[in-house]
Amino acid sequence: MSDDYARGRRDGLRLALAVLAGEEAKWAALLGESPSWRTNAIRDVRHKTLRVAQTRIRTVLNRHAAKSGAEIDAELASALERVGL
Repeated sequence: MSDDYARGRRDGLRLALAVLAGEEAKWAALLGESPSWRTNAIRDVRHKTLRVAQTRIRTVLNRHAAKSGAEIDAELASALERVGL
């Protein structure tokens, strides 16, 4: 894998994690706030979906580290730490 491709892949994963963290925070703040049970149920499903997506991205990062034969580099580790994974 070329260095440019690997760097682009890491950048894309960092961007995805940042977007998901922002969306999860938005929906977490809205959980249970509506008087409508349907709205609350929809918000709960959206929040869980975002958490599953974050887990899937974490799996991709773990596979990427396993292929390279090294631990996750400091750049990825700091990005994961910022989003709480």
